[in-house]
Amino acid sequence: MASGGGNNRNGTHRNSLKGTTTTSTASTDKPLSVNSNPSKPAFKNKSSPLTGASSGLRKSSPGSLGGGAAKDDAGVPGRVRVAVRLRPRNAEESVADADFADCVELQPELKRLKLRKNNWDTDTYEFDEVLTEFASQKRVYEVVAKPVVEGVLDGYNGTIMAYGQTGTGKTYTLGRLGEEDTANRGIMVRAMEDILAEVSPEIDYVLVSYLQLYMESLQDLLDPTNDNISIVEEPKSGDVSLPGATLVEIRDQQSFLELLRLGEAHRHAANTKLNTESSRSHALLMVHVKRTVKGREAAHSSDNGNSTSMARSLRPPLVRKGKLVVVDLAGSERIDKSGSDGHTREEAKSINLSLSALGKCINALAENSAHVPVRDSKLTRLLRDSFGGTARTSLVITVGPSPRHRGETASTIMFGQRAMKVENMLKLKEEFDYKSLARRLDIQLDKLIMEHERKQKAFEVEIERITAEAQNRISEAERNYADAVEKERLKYQKDYMESIKKLEEKWMMNQQNQGDERKMVHIAEEVAEVKKLLSKETSLRKAAEEEVDNLKSQLAQLKMSEASANSEILKLRKMVEDEVCQKEKLEGEISMLQSQLLHLSFEADETRKRLDRGGPGKVPGGLDSPVSQVRSQLKDSGNGEKASVAKLFEQVGLQKILSLLEAEDADVRIHAVKVVANLAAEETNQQKIVEAGGLKSLLMLLGSSEDETIHRVAAGAIANLAMNEKNQELIMSQGGISLLSTTASHAKDPQTLRMVAGAIANLCGNDKLQTKLRGEGGIKALLEIVKCGHPDVLAQVARGIANFAKCESRASTQGSKTGRSLLIEDGALPWIVQNANSDASPIRRHTELALCHLAQHEVNAKDMISEGALWELVRISQDCPREDIRTLAHRTLASSPDFIAGLKRLRIDY
Repeated sequence: MASGGGNNRNGTHRNSLKGTTTTSTASTDKPLSVNSNPSKPAFKNKSSPLTGASSGLRKSSPGSLGGGAAKDDAGVPGRVRVAVRLRPRNAEESVADADFADCVELQPELKRLKLRKNNWDTDTYEFDEVLTEFASQKRVYEVVAKPVVEGVLDGYNGTIMAYGQTGTGKTYTLGRLGEEDTANRGIMVRAMEDILAEVSPEIDYVLVSYLQLYMESLQDLLDPTNDNISIVEEPKSGDVSLPGATLVEIRDQQSFLELLRLGEAHRHAANTKLNTESSRSHALLMVHVKRTVKGREAAHSSDNGNSTSMARSLRPPLVRKGKLVVVDLAGSERIDKSGSDGHTREEAKSINLSLSALGKCINALAENSAHVPVRDSKLTRLLRDSFGGTARTSLVITVGPSPRHRGETASTIMFGQRAMKVENMLKLKEEFDYKSLARRLDIQLDKLIMEHERKQKAFEVEIERITAEAQNRISEAERNYADAVEKERLKYQKDYMESIKKLEEKWMMNQQNQGDERKMVHIAEEVAEVKKLLSKETSLRKAAEEEVDNLKSQLAQLKMSEASANSEILKLRKMVEDEVCQKEKLEGEISMLQSQLLHLSFEADETRKRLDRGGPGKVPGGLDSPVSQVRSQLKDSGNGEKASVAKLFEQVGLQKILSLLEAEDADVRIHAVKVVANLAAEETNQQKIVEAGGLKSLLMLLGSSEDETIHRVAAGAIANLAMNEKNQELIMSQGGISLLSTTASHAKDPQTLRMVAGAIANLCGNDKLQTKLRGEGGIKALLEIVKCGHPDVLAQVARGIANFAKCESRASTQGSKTGRSLLIEDGALPWIVQNANSDASPIRRHTELALCHLAQHEVNAKDMISEGALWELVRISQDCPREDIRTLAHRTLASSPDFIAGLKRLRIDY
């Protein structure tokens, strides 16, 4: 950039971008191409300073500028790409250097730059791209920034940075807004246009923050009052976050331009001999992009054709997150040339120091040095992912043609040459969106339930209609049959009686005629005819009975149809119950995620309650006794200072303190139990407390008192005493497990539950008490406590389960225990598997250790496979940060026949 504002053709706007430090493009870097456009204007001077906003960064990959962090095997190496851009002569240089040739000669077709030492000697350098003074802004964006932006949209981290002497065109290249002429838009504006064109506003988001590093103070350009943002580094992974920085969601290009103008108004700038609008701070613009991957389910279904539609619907959406960082570095300058003095001189010193620290880190990375001095400057800490980390980095170095500044030009060129030797490990960041899957499944479940209820109601109505119709038909058939039988019976009875009467009359007549033989024969024939009539009547009656049997069979068939319909109703009800169970399981997973989101809130409550000691109560007046003396000293002991407690112990005596545990005044009891708890924290006092009956008094307090504070402090004291093996047996013999379980069931304060869980966890580490502890409900008490959901409580529960599993593993190895684990029998395995990959490291460490110990015993293998523990064991053997646990999981998987068979059945390459 030129030294004078009027010497260049147009003014420029300052801006800088920055993206989330998570991953970088997995593909190799695209080669930079050359396409200069002489019709476009060259560099122009800045008209006003620009500012930028920063955001709290998400976690990034461990490999970074800091060195020493191992690169993930899944990453793809990618070298830092460097392009050089030449600024044309400005009006001042055209006059002052009219008799001198340019110190720089560009060969864009060969991607080379020649730096003149004198009239006959030059040095030649090669870069990934050489951009002449006629290269357009569009050309610069396409060869320098566009591959990085495309990588960010694919889920990788990317960094675009401008480096060079003050006034050589860094801000013009990066931050030009192009309000007068859109062809002059800089990299930041063009990058945001491409990002917004590719994201979907309904399911994706773009977040932007804008910062400046001024005099080693990180400031928020969107909120000037926030002028000292801290840089927080994750101790293990080395990730950098900026808590407190402003994050703005961008939905259209206009709002982004307004954000850049707002940041520009707050950025520090000054007038120097080399530049009328010289930036006095490093600006960083961060763009966080989250995109949902489209078409993944269809592609997966085509690869696995036998998967059901239900299985496909259970796949969560895949999202990719990338972060783009655009860094507008303040220009390096020599004070004798810039004419800086006073505060401007101090600013120049700060800029040169931070750029020098960056150069040292680049040199160390280029030379594969064992130590990279990343902590020498806040600038190097912020850029640790851009050089040697996981981001795809593109650097543009800007130089001027003036031979007066040949030294600064040579220094800039050497910086670019060293940066080209730095290799990053590019990594993809993608994850599943389980929340949207849960919402979709809830909607589907509600629809299925409504459809089932509608069909069930219609089916019941149809069954009732068919049953009523069958009953009506049966009743009508029975009535018709009864009427027909009665009519036939009356008819035949009447005919029979008439025939008998006729026969009697004929017989009487024959008797009177004294036995005419022919008449007798005729009578015999009539009798035979009557017998035929009787036989016919009998056959008709049989036919009627057969019709009745037929109707009864039809009735039986109708009843069988009704029974079949009832069985179908039962099946439908079972389907509904299964769907309800599935919904409850999903709700359980969602509640677990919600409990993790409340982790910070619980930690704040825990800190407050630990510091809270409560105010002293009032003892009834007129009691000039040791109770008043002890109580007044108990007030002073509430602050937890060990010296005060020790002094109280010596002056009053343990017996008097323990006697106050039974005092009628609730405040006295509270202060007394706090003193006993503080004494129990010291190992030297524990035996004295037990011998004096303190353990028994504490257990009595758990059973008799209803005060939550007494329960919490007493449980903490018992937990301290339970660290001794001999005391553990005393606690068990005096019903301690039952009292602790009852206390947990009535407790509402997470700290009380944490103390109770800690006491039970200590008891779980005793080999001799395993069976008794389980018999008295110790394991079930721990599983009830997990309903609290507080991370600290869950950590104590996980520790207890890990202790229990370790003792069981040791007993199985020694041959003193056979059969399945008591933890599995009491139903602890699903909770262990569910929390084996918890975000809270204490919970995850203990549950991973518990899984490894359970897997040591072959009889537990089938249960663990059926509950999904095999997947967690494979993950532990590969990803666990602790080498001993990782080795134990690997040895277990390799030695267990059931686990080996499970790995083959599930087609897990191991």
